[in-house]
Amino acid sequence: MNSFVAKTIFVLTVFTASHIMAVNPDGYTIKIVVKGLKEGATCLLANYYGDKQYIKDSAKVNNKGEVIFKGDEKYPQGVYLFVPPNKKYFDFIMDEGQNFTLETDTTDYIKEMKIKGSNENKYFYDYQLFMAGKQKQIEPLRELYRKTTKTNTDSTKLLLDQMTAVDKEVKDFKINFTKNNPNTFVAKLLKAMEHIDIPETPILPNGKKDSTFAYRYYKAHFFDNIDFSDDRLLRTPIFHNQIKEYMEKMTPQMPDSINVSADYLAEKAKANPEVFKYIVYWLTYTYESSNIMGMDAVFVHMVEKYYISKQAYWVDSTQLSKITNRAYTLKPLLLGKKAPPIIMPDSTGTNISLYNVKANYTIVVFWDHGCGHCKKEIPKLAEVYKTKLKDKGVKVYAIETEDKPEDWKKFIREHKLDWINVHQPDAYQRAVTKKIYDIYSTPVIYLLDENKIIKGKRIDSEQLVDFIDALEKDKARANKK
Repeated sequence: MNSFVAKTIFVLTVFTASHIMAVNPDGYTIKIVVKGLKEGATCLLANYYGDKQYIKDSAKVNNKGEVIFKGDEKYPQGVYLFVPPNKKYFDFIMDEGQNFTLETDTTDYIKEMKIKGSNENKYFYDYQLFMAGKQKQIEPLRELYRKTTKTNTDSTKLLLDQMTAVDKEVKDFKINFTKNNPNTFVAKLLKAMEHIDIPETPILPNGKKDSTFAYRYYKAHFFDNIDFSDDRLLRTPIFHNQIKEYMEKMTPQMPDSINVSADYLAEKAKANPEVFKYIVYWLTYTYESSNIMGMDAVFVHMVEKYYISKQAYWVDSTQLSKITNRAYTLKPLLLGKKAPPIIMPDSTGTNISLYNVKANYTIVVFWDHGCGHCKKEIPKLAEVYKTKLKDKGVKVYAIETEDKPEDWKKFIREHKLDWINVHQPDAYQRAVTKKIYDIYSTPVIYLLDENKIIKGKRIDSEQLVDFIDALEKDKARANKK
């Protein structure tokens, strides 16, 4: 597998969504000749988009050994892939002209590559060939350095100097190429892959080094080499990885901090409609589908700021209605919000208000006595409650989501569910409660504090003890301040 960016997994998917759009109708003819491919073999043309690769076309090897991809409408420019049956693919540039020939050999795609009709691909493979040579040059030096670093100081310094010299050759190559070919897409790719050089850490007035300077500088300049106005970068393996690293590694993993970074990215992305579309869509989907508790707050933020305000121009009215309704459902259930009120009768018919439950913490569990998963999980919760939580001032407010009262009461007796058991006989009210609390499967656990503020949700019974302990430690630290 050859590629100018290292990849570990290759996934090809048929892509039908609307966010990759075709461009002008001048047509394309891409001829690829790979020595070693059998006549009749089916090969694929694919492209990068975000963190995935999508099939765009397919063609068979003809009796001349050629694979010809031809169409009436040009593709959006970017990095594409040629994928033979053995999946040992190679990348190439889909340039503006889209009328060129690539000829190579299965023994070594890069070394044997010959290009006709595309300067972008010539530059692209000149770079890859140069880098392949430098990789062969530096790898044995690195291996020797690992072996001698603790035994021979003189040899270590010599090897380090040699590796530094190779690194300088690579940097000089990129600098000279970009300087001599500033308007090429390859120059933009090379720049996008450049690391940010961090200046020397300044000394503070107290004489100490600024310990946060490197982080702050790196974050502030993280996208200096990324051109947000060029949507071609969307169709590379580079852009998405940069966005992901910024959000996951350069941003504190708290909703408020993530919202700030998300808005920063969206603002930069306004330089190009397609880039803006990708950024907003990816952020919205990522945090709506996140398994990390509390990240739905980011989803709600994205919907309120970019969808409800009609900035998400790519969604139709039906899609907009669905996504906004989802946000409206989740917003009252975000961590830190007061749980919606509930008043339901217990097994004796006595109405019990959730807000009237006096407890340090209240576990609200929605369950169904006939649900197979609940039959396993509710007894586990009962055991955790009796042995580890009841004596800590924790109470359980257990809501039966269906209406078979005799079976429900039988289950309570058999499993000795010694907590507050309530249900809702009215079918409409049951549906309303499930809608308000976003209950689409059971069991679901919410953890509330003494003021009925949501501190946790959709957590397993096994996690409750450690989670409550962590909340108590946080409370103790806050009280000391």
